[in-house]
Amino acid sequence: MSWQNVALSWFLRRRMKGKGQGEIDVAEARALADRMWAPRRAPRDWRIRAVPARAASEGQVGTVAAEWIEPAAAELTPTLSRTVLYLHGGAYLFCSPRTHRPITCALARHGLARVLAPEYRLAPEHPAPAALDDALAAYRGLLADGIAPTTIVVAGDSAGGGLTLALLLALRDAGDPLPAAGVLFSPWTDLAVTGATIDSHADSDVLFDGRGVRAAARLYLAGMPGTDWRASPLYGDFTGLPPLLIQASDSEVLLDDARRVVDKARAAGVEVAFHQWRGVPHAWQIFAGFLPEARVALHQAGDFIRRHARTPV
Repeated sequence: MSWQNVALSWFLRRRMKGKGQGEIDVAEARALADRMWAPRRAPRDWRIRAVPARAASEGQVGTVAAEWIEPAAAELTPTLSRTVLYLHGGAYLFCSPRTHRPITCALARHGLARVLAPEYRLAPEHPAPAALDDALAAYRGLLADGIAPTTIVVAGDSAGGGLTLALLLALRDAGDPLPAAGVLFSPWTDLAVTGATIDSHADSDVLFDGRGVRAAARLYLAGMPGTDWRASPLYGDFTGLPPLLIQASDSEVLLDDARRVVDKARAAGVEVAFHQWRGVPHAWQIFAGFLPEARVALHQAGDFIRRHARTPV
């Protein structure tokens, strides 16, 4: 365990643990997220390009607002054959593509891919399944733009990791072409909140305990059953899903949300690479600017993306 992780965990426990437990002040949580993860610039030789929402019309698929991480030299963009659709975390309540640039920029560099991060709608203004509807629109927008599904990897952290899995289920059920693979960082997959680690890891998790997880689930579900796979993909059928990479911390309350997906996916014949990290915070990949464990994890994800997203013939 790095000294940076020790220092970061101390800081998060002191500043973040207990916030958002019980009833959540969404406005305060959004302001805190924006302060904690201020928008960063793109890496050298890359650029961040905003994309406005596109309404559906005849012969066109509607999309949501998003941002691209892509080469700064426009003429180099066609040379990247891979695309990552990244769905940010934030309990479906806060955060944005801007707060998650430490992850999306790293995946662009390590995965040698363009990254599209959609600005999906947030609860409580837009409860379930709004986020899934927007993720579907973003993916179908990529296909409508001529991007081959075999070159796409869908990825996400925390709520975005659960949303990634729900998107794969929705695409399969709808008969859409599936992407090459999925990447899940500390995924939140069970909004019924039944995992054993929700309570057993309440002290070791430096960010959350069960009260906060349950409060966030209530706001996103807004009456939808917690076992509905559209919000809780753990309860879906995993048959026929593409390969998955799942990373989770052994100290986080959502560990069982990842482990149960691993077990169920493997039982369904899905190829799963599961990496359980020791003592790092939930969704530690977002701290890539400071935390060496985050940089290693993102390198692993980049390798996985390069192996699975194929160059179109």
